[in-house]
Amino acid sequence: MSDCDQDTSVPDWVIDHPEVLPVFERLGIDYSCGGKSLEYACNERGLDVRQVLGEINEAIRMSRKCDA
Repeated sequence: MSDCDQDTSVPDWVIDHPEVLPVFERLGIDYSCGGKSLEYACNERGLDVRQVLGEINEAIRMSRKCDA
């Protein structure tokens, strides 16, 4: 669904998919974290990166559905 993955930096996620910003805000993930990977940011917050990726991909899917 997305070219981004757990190794992509959090700021790059926001640049490529701004619709995921509310997910990061809700989960307390710092999206201006100086280029840390999504996996690193999730580990810092004690979050399961697979679950977060699922929420991110859902936000992207819903955004695309609304654009169609």
